[in-house]
Amino acid sequence: MKYRKLVPLIVVLLTLHQLFVLDAYAYIDPVTGSTLLTLLAGAIAAGAMTLKYYWFRIKTKISGDHSEENQAETADKSDLGSGFVSEWAELKKINGLNQDQRSIIFYAENKASMNHFQLLIHELTEKMNLQICYVTSVKNDPILSTKNQKIQPFYIGDGTARTKFFSSLKAKILVTDMPDLDNLHIKRSEEYPVHYIYLFHSMYSVHSYLRKGAVDNYDTIFCVGPHQTKEIRETEKVYGLKAKKLINYGYGRLDTLLQNKVNSQATNSNSKNTIIIAPSYGDNNLLEKCGIKLIDVLLKSDFRVMVRPHLRTLRDSTELIDSITKKFGKNHNFMLETGVIKFDSLNNSLCMISDWSGISLEYAFTFERPVIFIDVPKKILNPNWSDIALEPIETSIRDKIGHVVSPNNLEEILELVRILDKNTKNISELIKEMREKTVYNIGESAKIGAEYIKQLC
Repeated sequence: MKYRKLVPLIVVLLTLHQLFVLDAYAYIDPVTGSTLLTLLAGAIAAGAMTLKYYWFRIKTKISGDHSEENQAETADKSDLGSGFVSEWAELKKINGLNQDQRSIIFYAENKASMNHFQLLIHELTEKMNLQICYVTSVKNDPILSTKNQKIQPFYIGDGTARTKFFSSLKAKILVTDMPDLDNLHIKRSEEYPVHYIYLFHSMYSVHSYLRKGAVDNYDTIFCVGPHQTKEIRETEKVYGLKAKKLINYGYGRLDTLLQNKVNSQATNSNSKNTIIIAPSYGDNNLLEKCGIKLIDVLLKSDFRVMVRPHLRTLRDSTELIDSITKKFGKNHNFMLETGVIKFDSLNNSLCMISDWSGISLEYAFTFERPVIFIDVPKKILNPNWSDIALEPIETSIRDKIGHVVSPNNLEEILELVRILDKNTKNISELIKEMREKTVYNIGESAKIGAEYIKQLC
């Protein structure tokens, strides 16, 4: 038990060791600088925790209040054990696996990753009986308590252990929805010829919703539809890049939603009169530009309104959210959703109002209902997007799966909703046609992807 008191000191020493094992070069490039900053931050954090730990001990020795000392010691050791040390311990476990056990690795950067991996993993483990590792940066990821014996889960955080995991990876295949491999501090393996597969987390166009070069360093790309295949090939041509293997895959998230739709049942409750407002984020998102007026117009016309702000808006625009809550919170027809919209709420809604959010395509293609797009300025994530002479699908498809409305003419929405409600069948057929043209292998993406991965093994 007495050796447990050395834990804080060991954490500091391990972190400092990581700082000084780097090779000494005559300059520091931006990526190395980023890594050094990460390591330095870890050292500072560990040092601060250690100082806090011993300060509590000194203070309680003087005051004689040992209950406070015990509580502080327990809390700090828990923090240390569940953070830096445990992440590196998990990495050691991964490296201790034999080659067959870590042949196929999935890496999840955030909670949404499983939405795109779910059916593919099921196909590999349940249908093909293959073993996989699931490495996650999500604390308390549900996968960590999975009962599937074919999945070995590991939590490595998003700090130095993750950086080391990627640079020293020894696996045949790594599947991820994290872009920018080898562009920032997350590098391809220096020790093994890993085959990297990128899986999109949006149906949007590659050159517009991701940074320039975001998918350039993957070996295989699982494409959502023909638009992404064309965009990647055109990008390779324009920038003189090596051709990647492109698989006509599809969109696993859509397949999951369509399965849920089959297994659920729409109701005839008053939720059928609900309009969902689901904007993107940024200074020009529809909530920032015209949100309060839009909500007011809809509520005064006796619609039920559910507003689901983007997580970044909830975090960065608290004054706006407070204003919306203060103005509409007592209206029984108003709902502010700060988590994930329940499937039944989506399934039973009348339509969706959005701007440039990727949820718009998921909604239209799942429920075969229209989206009304508020025509606010688009976020520019890739300033060089116009180098690729192809119109982004999120721009070209808007008037084919719904209507575009100016933020200065919101009253137009009322008439549009009434027209849409009367022509549900015709609109549904049009959206189905667009879905077939836009997305590969609807309902079959997992089989396509799993067969390809099995062949690589």
